[in-house]
Amino acid sequence: MVTVSRRGITMGVVAVVLVGLGVGLVWFQPWKLFVDETVREDLPTAAAPTASAASPQRPAASVAPTPAAPRTVASGELISHEHTTSGTVKLVRLPDGTHTLRLENLDTSNGPDLRVWLTDAPVKQGEAGWHVFDDGRYLSLGKLKGNKGDQNYALPEGTDLTKYTSVSIWCDRFDVSFGAAELTRI
Repeated sequence: MVTVSRRGITMGVVAVVLVGLGVGLVWFQPWKLFVDETVREDLPTAAAPTASAASPQRPAASVAPTPAAPRTVASGELISHEHTTSGTVKLVRLPDGTHTLRLENLDTSNGPDLRVWLTDAPVKQGEAGWHVFDDGRYLSLGKLKGNKGDQNYALPEGTDLTKYTSVSIWCDRFDVSFGAAELTRI
C-alpha cells in the first residue's frame, strides 16, 4: 500500500497553484492595465495622381491639376464597452484614392491582443454591445498600435466601405469589445 504524506500533498497542491498562476498571468497579462502605449501619428499624405505631359490634344495649362486634400468620408465617437474608451474614429479618403481609418484622441485600457476592426455590427450601449462584433462581417485592420493617441490603419485596396457601419477596439483573446463607434457617412 502506498502512503502519501501530508507534506507530499501540500507540495503537489503548491505546484498546481503555481502552474495555474503562471498560466493565468500569461493569459490575462494584468500588468498591461498599468502600462500605457501612446502613439502620435500624423494623418498620412499620399501623392495626388500626377498628370501626364502636355500633348497637342491637351495644352500645358491643363496638365497641373489642383492637388486634392484628404477628405473624411465617415466618422463616429467611441463609446465604452468592457473598458472605458473614448476618442474619434474617421474614415479618410487620401488624394491617391486609398482609404485610412484614423483614431484620434484614443483613450482606452491596454490589454492582450487588441485589434482594430471595421464591422457591419450595430453599436449597442453597455454589456449588450460587448460581444456583437464577431457575429457578422468584420475586417481586421491589425493590432492596436497603442491604447492612447492618434493612429492610422490603411484599408486594403478594394474594401467596399458600404458593407461596414462601425469600428471596434476588439480584444481577440477574450472575444470582447473594449469600445466601439458607429460610422456616420459625411
